[in-house]
Amino acid sequence: MMKLGLSIASAGYHYSAWCHPDVDVLSATSIQHHVKAAQIAERGKMDFVFLADWSSILNVDDLRIARDREQAQVKVDPTLAMAAVAVVTKHVGLMPTASTTYWHPFNFARRMAAIDHLSGGRVGWNMVTSHGLDEARNFGLDRPIDSDSRHDRAREFIEVMRGLWDSWDDDAFIRDKASGRFFQPGKVHTLNHEGRHFKVRGPLDMARPPQGFLPIITAGTSDNSQDLAAEIADMCYGGQPNIDAARAYYTSVKGRLPKYGREPDDLLMMPGIQCYVGRTQSEAEDKFALMQKVMPKEVGIGQLIVNHFPDLSAYGLDDPLPDMTMRSEFMGSEKLGGREPELTLALMRRARDEKLTLRQLFDVALCGFWSLGIIGTPTTIADMMEEWFTTGAADGFNVQPPYLPGGGEDFVDLVIPELQRRRLFRTEYEGTTLRENLGLPRPASRYATPVAEAAE
Repeated sequence: MMKLGLSIASAGYHYSAWCHPDVDVLSATSIQHHVKAAQIAERGKMDFVFLADWSSILNVDDLRIARDREQAQVKVDPTLAMAAVAVVTKHVGLMPTASTTYWHPFNFARRMAAIDHLSGGRVGWNMVTSHGLDEARNFGLDRPIDSDSRHDRAREFIEVMRGLWDSWDDDAFIRDKASGRFFQPGKVHTLNHEGRHFKVRGPLDMARPPQGFLPIITAGTSDNSQDLAAEIADMCYGGQPNIDAARAYYTSVKGRLPKYGREPDDLLMMPGIQCYVGRTQSEAEDKFALMQKVMPKEVGIGQLIVNHFPDLSAYGLDDPLPDMTMRSEFMGSEKLGGREPELTLALMRRARDEKLTLRQLFDVALCGFWSLGIIGTPTTIADMMEEWFTTGAADGFNVQPPYLPGGGEDFVDLVIPELQRRRLFRTEYEGTTLRENLGLPRPASRYATPVAEAAE
């Protein structure tokens, strides 16, 4: 069965989602917003809600980018939001983001174990290593830590986390009032970890999490990122805009699994997908047109700048654009970071060849160009998802509603029934924990005896 997550970052994934007439402008910091989105996902039997995060205002020093018009820069600690959501949901998984570069493993292991207990085993972790300059400066650094060091730290971070989660055997706690014994001393373990990045004694002051180890999702296209996903992740979040790129990424990441003694089914590939859903194609296009209409010109220009376009603010929305591919500073891939450079250059060439206006360039760029997006009916969207799922491009999808709650409701009420009709997606949850619903086994403790492990 296909796996599905609902990404609930801020007001939605369109850059001006907060300007939609049906969106609460306080959604980024509103518990009601997060609860509503999670309950929509649970109603649709989705596997988890996903909350992206970064500890900074992005590109804060680039005055060309209209950050004062973007709600997505204001957000809450996702671990706290997911802990609150756990109280008012019963089945849906809870997937906050946290960085191995700017957390300490003891604090984070303790917090996440707590949320797993409080939620009945429903929390996961979007693990990031944080490559941005703005975040680095918030933690006393002049520049981001290099990729090799970040990923080396991440591996040790996870090693420490899992060691701490194994501090107590599953049957360590007696809690016998008659004898006065709370736990069995021989079933608690001190980690005594000393490594390159961390020195942690342990044990954790909390029972082993209900899931043993929390499911981890990670992302990234670099060799370091793909190797780390193949080594430690349960899910991999992709951002490829078309099926050929997604198949190549799927094959590349899964092809690294044998190096770490893992099988293809041990890692779920979950590309992001942004959908504008309508009962008719015209209705879907109207929903996209409304989002584009409420987006200030400055926001669209800022998103192009982030993706290495020149500043086009001098051009009116319906003015023809210059030939940007002729400007040498944008021709070399070494000048382009972030998004795939060939995509940026391809979009510049398309603007040139089709003589696009700025308005038309926004329409092309902001749905489905740099990442997967589709404007269509439930049938056309399900067709595309089924092709990706059945031909080696995806094991599921992380759904990115353009605005919330409406965009999430559209997907749950219109697309999921079509996926269920095709028997591609569940009609009821299979288990009570996130691991069970994802089809992932519960890892045995490193201290479990072969007999005890077999009994599990």
